[in-house]
Amino acid sequence: MKTLPILIVAQPGFEPSYAHAGDAGADLRSREAKLLRAGSRDTFATGISIAIPNGFVALVHPRSGLAAKHGITVLNAPGTVDAGYRGEIAVTLLNTSEEDFQVSVGDRIAQIVFQKFETAKFIAVDKLPDTQRGAAGFGSTGKQ
Repeated sequence: MKTLPILIVAQPGFEPSYAHAGDAGADLRSREAKLLRAGSRDTFATGISIAIPNGFVALVHPRSGLAAKHGITVLNAPGTVDAGYRGEIAVTLLNTSEEDFQVSVGDRIAQIVFQKFETAKFIAVDKLPDTQRGAAGFGSTGKQ
């Protein structure tokens, strides 16, 4: 497996970690204790700053267990951390449940995935090429 070198400044104990060999997402931890009220959102600092090589992006995803068991998700999922950003990574969580949720210092709140990407070159044209779908939007392909 190929690895991507990521420079990191981290408060001790807050370094991202992979739960299992081969996992795509490394867990991010909260460095703050807060009560996330039912139906509300709040932003949590993670205690890390990173330098991502050009041509890569870090995507912050929800943790499936928090979502399934407690209705906790990342509000802007996936959150985008660009290569030029050097500040502390923060995660905005949304509590979609009807119960308050306590986040403690050190809790795993999200996961970060690194991905290679292409930069688009936008080319102005008068008309786009035709396709079978055309301009049909949401729900246009049916239910099944």
